[in-house]
Amino acid sequence: MMPTLAAEVTLQPVRRFGFDGAIVFSDILVVPAALGVRVEFEDGPKLSPVSSAAGLKITSAGQARYFAPVYEALKLAKAALDVSTALLGFAGGVWTLASYLAAGGGGDDQKAAKLWAYRNPESFQELVDLLVFCVSQHLIGQLTAGADAVQIFDSWASGLPPPLFSQWVITPTKKIVANVRAAVPNARVIGFPRAATLEGYLAYARETGVDAVSVDTAMPMGWAVGELGPHCVLQGNLDPVVLVAGGRALAEAVDNILEITSGTPFIFNLGHGILPETPVEHVCELVNRVRGVR
Repeated sequence: MMPTLAAEVTLQPVRRFGFDGAIVFSDILVVPAALGVRVEFEDGPKLSPVSSAAGLKITSAGQARYFAPVYEALKLAKAALDVSTALLGFAGGVWTLASYLAAGGGGDDQKAAKLWAYRNPESFQELVDLLVFCVSQHLIGQLTAGADAVQIFDSWASGLPPPLFSQWVITPTKKIVANVRAAVPNARVIGFPRAATLEGYLAYARETGVDAVSVDTAMPMGWAVGELGPHCVLQGNLDPVVLVAGGRALAEAVDNILEITSGTPFIFNLGHGILPETPVEHVCELVNRVRGVR
């Protein structure tokens, strides 16, 4: 039943708004769950925090319980979609997943993960290596199940000093992309190092091997076109709050992004996730504006 429901939720936005792509209904925390970590949702995700990689392992039972339903949902969605509509899978970035595991939840300072990485980098590397393997396998599984592309969400990539950003965001992502392409040679991968510095974004685009980089709302799109555009496709970066506001503010924000990215390989999207209070009619306004329907 769950894959059927997940596929239905995946398809509903495409039916309602005619989007060019559908993203499978899942969560980045299926990876920690498959590793044997208890994951619950109570006003946000709650995990059993870990301080070492000992005891964490990917098992056939974990994959069957947490990964296989995602793949089944992808297969069902793929069968129902028009061939012109792209289907996307995704997984959390290694640093983001490590931050959740170290803290037992989300947070924008990643203090627990940073302390672990600073105090015991060898132990932290063991966790990172395990996550690289698991994320790679999960993305490969999604591509094999029918995803046309996959996205790596490093939602907590902000606030890292450049050496740590290189070590714990760029290097693991580069390894994941290489692993995925070794199994699926023509795999298309989108990366999202949310709220990284401009220098961090540029290094990410140059070094990880991703095909596209999703940029957050605070990113100057003109800079992204000039600096990131030569290296990859761009995706982003409408403020989710302006989508809530609607009206003139929404129209101007959409037009500004379209004008700046004209002539650049570009996927119009939000700068982060859609907010629950977003009026449905504003999504219709957005789609029409992007497609030139007045």
